[in-house]
This record gives sequence, structure tokens and C-alpha cells, in this order.
Amino acid sequence: MITSLEQVVEHVKGQKPKRLAVACGEDPHTIEAVGRAVKAGLVQAVLTGHRAKIESVARENKTDPASFEIIDEPDPGKALARAIARIKAGESDFLMKGLIDSSLYIKAIIDKEKGLLQPGKLLSHVSVIQVPTRKKLIICADAAVIPYPDLETKVQILNYCLAVARKLGIDRPKAAIICAVEKVNPKMVPTTDAAIISKMADRGQIKNAIVDGPLALDIAMSKESADIKGVQSAVAGDADILLFPNIETANVFFKTCSYLAGGETAALVAGADCPCVLTSRSDSEDSKFYSIALGALTA
Repeated sequence: MITSLEQVVEHVKGQKPKRLAVACGEDPHTIEAVGRAVKAGLVQAVLTGHRAKIESVARENKTDPASFEIIDEPDPGKALARAIARIKAGESDFLMKGLIDSSLYIKAIIDKEKGLLQPGKLLSHVSVIQVPTRKKLIICADAAVIPYPDLETKVQILNYCLAVARKLGIDRPKAAIICAVEKVNPKMVPTTDAAIISKMADRGQIKNAIVDGPLALDIAMSKESADIKGVQSAVAGDADILLFPNIETANVFFKTCSYLAGGETAALVAGADCPCVLTSRSDSEDSKFYSIALGALTA
């Protein structure tokens, strides 16, 4: 089982390098991360965007622009379209967002004619987080794409998280459906959704996973808290996956881990024809590098 983001990197190093298409790869952290991933043997990379800017930023940040192919397309929308076209043509294995707004990135992926989303599928943001206080990785969703998932959507999001967990070597992942409380309350819809999803797992509708909810975050993360509160759960204190009730809760958790808990993060959008790396334009080089490694692992 992979228990750290560095182990993700080491695991991917043992595989044939995947082909990465980077849309609008003109910002320093993206270029540094891609150059680092190429040098480590994780990927072969193609960057679409303004060639002169890419080359200039690469040199300023001690990255050899000759280490990746550059497709010169100064217009951001067209650069993104060309990166996606490479995926559709089978010329690249996965996609990454560079210096372009996330909403435009998502819109292009879900475009019915030229995008990467099959009918009936949905996109969801899946994060893998490493914090110093935990001995294993935390997988969580959805911190960036789906604002208020309903029951059916939560099941799809959970299945995406389970797929990532299995790529990390977790054969039977433990998933906590996070709510404000651990008791089912008909006036709190997330708690009833959680109870239904847990029962679906009990009856085999969600395969090869241990799922419990509603669970408050303290119980999902701390067996001691569960014991004090008298909550019996096979997931208590040992959750691999945290499924949050809405985007605000997930986003605050994700950023709290990053900015207050000394965490490292990797993130991608699942559900499309290929993994689509989605990081903030302000994310660190390390975060983008680990996200590339995660994309290569799951591609």
C-alpha cells in the first residue's frame, strides 16, 4: 500500500513514462513541476501555449525548455483545445491545467462535441492529501467541482475515490461519509444520504469497500473520539476516504490541510476519458509535481 506522495512518485518511476499534455503551460510552478516530472522519468510532456513565454519562464526557473515539446499557440482557448485534441487523438495519456482559469478548463472538458466526458458521466475533483499527523494518505472529494451533490452524485463521487484508493494499493478502502453529526437526522439531508450510502455498501451495491456514515470528522480520524462518544464503526480512526457533503466543507478541509497542517496535496478531476490534473494557479511546485505523479499513476 502506498502511504505517502513520495511513494506515488517512486511507484510511477517503475512504469513506462506516460504522455502528458499541458494546456497553457506558461506559469513558473507548472513549468518547474513538469520539468521535474520529465527529469524523474514520470512523463513525456507536451506544453501548448505561447512558446516565447514558456521558454523564457523555463529558463528563468532553471528548467531546460528542450526537455519537453512546445506547441506554439498564444490564444489560451485554442491552446487548451489543442491539448484536449491530443488526448482524443491518442497522442497523450492525460491532461493538466496550466495558466488558465479552472472554469474554462472544466467547460472544455465537458464540451459535448470536442470534450472528454462521455454521456452519463460526471466530473469530480479528487484530492490525495498527506499530513504529518497521519501514517497514510487521505483521499477526499469534492473540493472544487460539484457544489452540492445529491445522493446519486455522491455515490458516483465515492466510486471515483475508491478507484483512486485501489491505484494506491488499498484493496478494500475504508470510506467515511462526513457530516456534522454521527446520528441520522431527517432534517439534515446529508445524514440521511450517508445512511443510505452505508447501507448500499452493506448490500454490495458499492463493491469491495467498508463504508460508514454519517460520521463526524473527529470520529473518522480518531478512534479515541469514537470510543469516548460510544460510536461503533469499522471506519472510525482509520478512514482512507472522506466524502464531504458539499464543496464548502471539502474546500475548507483541503486548504486547512495545506495551509495550517503542513500538508502536501495532489489533485485531479476524475470521470473524463483520462485523468485531468486540476490544481490552483497559486499551488506550489510540489503540489503540481505530486498531481502529475497521481495523474500518471491513474492514467
